[in-house]
Amino acid sequence: MIDYSEHEGKLYHIQVGKGDVGRYVILPGDPKRCKLIAQYFENPVLMADSREYVTYTGTLDGVKVSVTSTGIGGPSASIAVEELVQCGADTFIRVGTSGGMDLEVKSGDLVVANGAIRMEGTSKEYAPIEFPAVPDFDVTTALVQAAKKLAQPYHVGVVECKDSFYGQHSPETKPVSYELMAKWDAWVKLGCKASEMESAALFIVADALKVRAGSVLLVVANQERAKVGLDNPIVHDTDAAIRTAVEAIRILIQEDAAN
Repeated sequence: MIDYSEHEGKLYHIQVGKGDVGRYVILPGDPKRCKLIAQYFENPVLMADSREYVTYTGTLDGVKVSVTSTGIGGPSASIAVEELVQCGADTFIRVGTSGGMDLEVKSGDLVVANGAIRMEGTSKEYAPIEFPAVPDFDVTTALVQAAKKLAQPYHVGVVECKDSFYGQHSPETKPVSYELMAKWDAWVKLGCKASEMESAALFIVADALKVRAGSVLLVVANQERAKVGLDNPIVHDTDAAIRTAVEAIRILIQEDAAN
């Protein structure tokens, strides 16, 4: 493959190189969350700020860890993972926001994904559609343990991943409204917990590259609860999801050292 980077030894999009990141990486979508997450590290250092990709590296319990933003959606998330793996990373936790779908999933709750519906396009360039998008079992278990330890309200289940935010929130305005609305209804009836945009691509890319990945998501609001008149405040504070991801990495560090 042609090396497109302007800086020798740095990956084209994320602009970090080998040795710049730890094997454990937290992946928020929003670049502005990286500094917030890095504050939980010891001695965090800004390694790169390129396009939607901001990277900080520090340590947790003496082990090098990093945070890299992925931007919105599967295409940019897959680029981040591809390039971070080339730099030595092998364990990823997505920390993001989502919209609840199951009526039991309330604003401010966390969702730990144990599978993702591939309603997006990126994963189809890595695996046939019949291949399921599932996270790494150890990473998922660590996230559940972390949520319990921190006494965070959480749910474990399937999340729906799409490419169009407005295809979800105003499907009736789209020429393919019949398909969007029918499938959304199916996902709700099947007990899908939340909707977001990156986990399906993340899980499939991780499988293709033989690395580990998981997702913990803040529920900002739940449009299904709103439809039936249930309490549905808007929550934007992602700190609970961030702290859960950080604690999960601490758990993984201990487990990996023991093994």
